[in-house]
Amino acid sequence: MARGRKPGFVMSAEHRVKIQNSNILNALIEHIEGTREMSATQVSAGLGLLRKVLPDLSQAEIKSEVVHRYVARLPEKAKSTEQWQQQHAPPTIQ
Repeated sequence: MARGRKPGFVMSAEHRVKIQNSNILNALIEHIEGTREMSATQVSAGLGLLRKVLPDLSQAEIKSEVVHRYVARLPEKAKSTEQWQQQHAPPTIQ
C-alpha cells in the first residue's frame, strides 16, 4: 500500500504557515536544550518571528459594571405613630 499524499495534493497556505511557525519554535527549543547551536542574531530573529505569530499573553485588565436589580417587598405604611410602634416594637418578655 502506498503511503503519503495523492498526486496533485495542495496544502493550504494556513497549514504551511503553521508548519513554518512550529519549525521556528522547535529550533529555539532545541537551542535552549543545547542540541542546536544558534548565533545571537538567529535567536533574536526567531524570537521576533514568534512575537508576530503567537499571541502575547500579557495581563489584561477588564473593567465592567455589574448592575443588580431587586424587588423589595415592604409592609404597608402605618397610618399613625401608634400603629407603627405596635408593628415594630420588640417583643416583650413575660
